[in-house]
Amino acid sequence: MPRGKRRHAIDMRPSEEDQQSTKRQRNSYQSSRRYSKSEDAFSQKRCLAWFREYTTPDDTDTLGPEGMEKFCEDIGVEPENVAMLVLAYKMGAKQMGFFTQSEWLKGLTDLQCDTASKVQCKLEYLRNMLNDPNSFKIIYRYAYDFARDKDQRSMDIETAKAMLQLLLGKHWPLYAQFAQFLEQSKYKVINKDQWCNILEFSRTISNDLTNYDVDGAWPVMLDEFVEWLRQLRAQSTIS
Repeated sequence: MPRGKRRHAIDMRPSEEDQQSTKRQRNSYQSSRRYSKSEDAFSQKRCLAWFREYTTPDDTDTLGPEGMEKFCEDIGVEPENVAMLVLAYKMGAKQMGFFTQSEWLKGLTDLQCDTASKVQCKLEYLRNMLNDPNSFKIIYRYAYDFARDKDQRSMDIETAKAMLQLLLGKHWPLYAQFAQFLEQSKYKVINKDQWCNILEFSRTISNDLTNYDVDGAWPVMLDEFVEWLRQLRAQSTIS
C-alpha cells in the first residue's frame, strides 16, 4: 500500500478516546435499561416502604382512616369510589377504613403494585371486575361483612343505603324506589339474608313486578317493598 493511503487508513480508525466514549455510552445505556427494568418489576420491599408512608409510629402495622385518606389522594380516587371496595376485596380487608400490613401485601402483590402510579393503572381493571356477574356477587357479599360494624351482627340502615347506592345505584332501575322505601320504613338495620336477597331481587324481578311471587321465599322486607311500590304506582295512576 502506498504510504499516503496507509496514513489515511490509520487516520480513519477511532481513537482510543473515542472508543472509551462509545464504551461509556453503551454501559450507560445498559445500566439505564437495567434500572428501568428494576423500576418496573414488583418489589415487596418497595411495597412495604410505601405502606409505611401511611402508618403512624404508634401503629406501624395498620393503615388507619387518616392514612387511608392520604392513600386515596395519592391514587386519585375518593374513599367512596367503588374501585376502593374492589381493592379492599383483593386485599381481603376485614374492616372498612383500615388495611393491615398483611392485607396490603396480599392485595398489592397480587396486583403487582408497589407505587401509586401502578395502582392508578389498575383502577379500571378493578372497576371492570364488577362487570362479571359472578365476581360482582362475590364482592357484593364481601361488602356486607366489610362495611358493617363488627360489634353488630347486622348492618345499620345508613351504611346499607350507602353501600347499595355504590353497588346497585347505577345498575338497578328500581334502586331509587327501594331507597325511598327504606327511608319511610321501620327498618333500622339490614341482616345478611336480606342483603343477599336484595341482589337476587334486583337481578331476577322485572321492573313491573309481574314475575314477583308473593308466596316465594323472599324476606318480608321485599314483600313489603313490592306492596308499597304497587300502591305508590296505583296512586300515581289514579292521580
